[in-house]
Amino acid sequence: MRNQLARIQTHQGKLTASVRTQQELLAGQLYQQYLGEESEPLRLMLSLRDPSELARRMHYLTYVYQARAELIAGLKADLAELNELSAQTRAREQHLERLQANQARQHAELTRERREHQAVLARVSKEVARQRGEIGTLKRNEERLSRLVQRLAQELSPRPRAPARREANRLRNEQLPEAALTGPFHQRKGSLRLPVRGELANRFGSPREGSGLPWKGLLIRARGGEEVRAIANGRVVFADWFRGFGNLLILDHGDGYLSLYGYNEALFKQVGDAVGSGEPIGAVGSSGGSAETGLYFEIRYQGRPIDPLTWVALK
Repeated sequence: MRNQLARIQTHQGKLTASVRTQQELLAGQLYQQYLGEESEPLRLMLSLRDPSELARRMHYLTYVYQARAELIAGLKADLAELNELSAQTRAREQHLERLQANQARQHAELTRERREHQAVLARVSKEVARQRGEIGTLKRNEERLSRLVQRLAQELSPRPRAPARREANRLRNEQLPEAALTGPFHQRKGSLRLPVRGELANRFGSPREGSGLPWKGLLIRARGGEEVRAIANGRVVFADWFRGFGNLLILDHGDGYLSLYGYNEALFKQVGDAVGSGEPIGAVGSSGGSAETGLYFEIRYQGRPIDPLTWVALK
């Protein structure tokens, strides 16, 4: 739009200069005629007696008047074109002003929406931080109460007791998946390794704290940023943020077997990527809303969750 307007204005300037030149030329001719330097036809006929001289002068005047008529016609055409260009210039300037005003309104609206979005994000972040603080306080209170009850029980019962059964949250994994495993996935049962080193915070099927719903996988406490590795060869069929599981990656191992890796801080693979056993596929995080960093891990067969501890060997 601006380029078109600039071209019109350039042409308009050239045409204005041409009209000014033609006006000056015509004014000079009229002024010379006014001074009497050019004879009119009637006056010429009365003053000359020689017919040949009269014919020659009349022929010359015919050319002069014809050139003057052409100059006037050209001047009229240029003036008409100049008026048309002026009208086009005004119309395009008005259109450009409307576009600029519309852009200004859109920019103001986007700025307002951005500020509202930032305000909403700030409120949500503040609320999440408050809720996490409350959950952390409740957990610390429960831990202090458990320690108090345990100490009291030890003081009231000095008899030695048999060692307590190892709970799920006492189990640890210290081995990572082996590289270049071969063979079908179902033949690896009992020999697989968990995808990350860390402490198991639960057992498969046990009730989840705060909801009573059963765990369908394992929550492995681990340091944030630690590499998450594929438990076997497979292909990525999902790699995106998923509500309740944060950054989630799912591997297809064939024959209806899937492995799921949630709560990741980052994902290293995309849908369609082929992944080898032991290959890094993500980084441990807390994107699923957990108060602590870790990896949520599941194994599923034909869509149904199965106990991962029956498929892996812990060291």
